[in-house]
Amino acid sequence: MTWRELQGWAGTVLGSAGIETPVVDARLLAEHVAGTHLALAPTPTAEQAEAYRSLVFRRARRIPLQHLTGVMYFRNLELPSEPGVFIVRPETEIVAGEAIEAALRMGPNPLVVDLCTGSGAIAMAVADEVPGARVVAVELDDRAIVSARRNAEPYGVEVRHGDARTACDDLLGRVDVVVSNPPYVPPSTVTAEAMVDPQIALWGGGDDGLEIPFALVDRAAVLLKPGGVLIMEHDEHQGPALVERAQSLGMTARTGVDLAGRPRFLHAM
Repeated sequence: MTWRELQGWAGTVLGSAGIETPVVDARLLAEHVAGTHLALAPTPTAEQAEAYRSLVFRRARRIPLQHLTGVMYFRNLELPSEPGVFIVRPETEIVAGEAIEAALRMGPNPLVVDLCTGSGAIAMAVADEVPGARVVAVELDDRAIVSARRNAEPYGVEVRHGDARTACDDLLGRVDVVVSNPPYVPPSTVTAEAMVDPQIALWGGGDDGLEIPFALVDRAAVLLKPGGVLIMEHDEHQGPALVERAQSLGMTARTGVDLAGRPRFLHAM
């Protein structure tokens, strides 16, 4: 069989399994096995075809694509994907972009703090795209902190092991931008696929998932210097409550949307 024929079969299998992007996933798995873009790949060997079929069946069982390929892409970055570490989502690229734009507006050498950094993706994106920025990343989970430190070292990001709700006492009132993709998932909205992520990275606490996000708004309010900006990802139903929380602390706040037009992040200053 050719790669085109294998992809057609895979798209059918993945579509029947309810995978949201069967054609894209079929192509990415094929390129992973081929080791190159398919336009440059020779006809698959029998071993490659068998390896590809195995990956397709595993993907059909809802094993994350990133865990199958070992790679996750985030803005300009290519990061290792490891079981036990949160998988970055495309919508978080919008959040990172807002933080990057805010940091660039702060002038040279802005101080940016990434709370609940996970793999370090947002922190690294900021360091990569904001020349001269000092970036500090905070993570509580023991497994994720190892990944974040390894990933972030080439970018000069300082990764701290600790609770984001009480972190960075030495930076109070000095931070230009606080950015976070915290645990915010309400228990009623967890999908089967999301459950492969570490639970510490999912649950926001309480019936509405807002306990941790509220605490991070409170922490950001004391970390930020006058004119500093908080950018924080949230569930599409949490925007009004988070805006109200920020306003109660004297901040000006609004909700930003993702590429699908869904409420996706808090912008407060």
